[in-house]
Amino acid sequence: MAENPEASRPYMPGYGTLGPHEGGGLLRWSWAEQRLASSHDYWLSTVRPDGRPHLMPVWGVWLDGALWFSSSLSSRKARNLARDPRCSVATDDAFEPVVVEGVAERVSDRDLLHQFAQAVNIKYETDIADEFYDPDVNGCWRVPPRWVFSLTERNFTGSPTRWRFAE
Repeated sequence: MAENPEASRPYMPGYGTLGPHEGGGLLRWSWAEQRLASSHDYWLSTVRPDGRPHLMPVWGVWLDGALWFSSSLSSRKARNLARDPRCSVATDDAFEPVVVEGVAERVSDRDLLHQFAQAVNIKYETDIADEFYDPDVNGCWRVPPRWVFSLTERNFTGSPTRWRFAE
């Protein structure tokens, strides 16, 4: 994960947003990461086998530069990711959204699952045992960003920022 991803102003014709040299100001990556870490819920978008979109809320954590979440392997989202791991994930705040596009990577390493379980328990004040994340029953995925978009509602025309990450 790049420490300083490339930030730029996205081209948004018809929205009245400022061009790259017209003012405003790009958001800082640290600003986006703070929102990724503090979002209570995330909206996960995957694609069904017939091409229809599938959107579901998930609990998750921002950990080591990626968004992590879990789900039963029998869920629609898990089956979608098994077929096509490309996905989008967004924070729960529509006034300061952060949208991540990436490729979900299934996590089965027990040490990494333990780190995920600890992060979930701290964030959500739960006491879920590591065994809950048994990779044969409940899948765990991490989505390192390839592309991220964000803006603020209060500075809609000057804040849209896009980050790109090396693959």
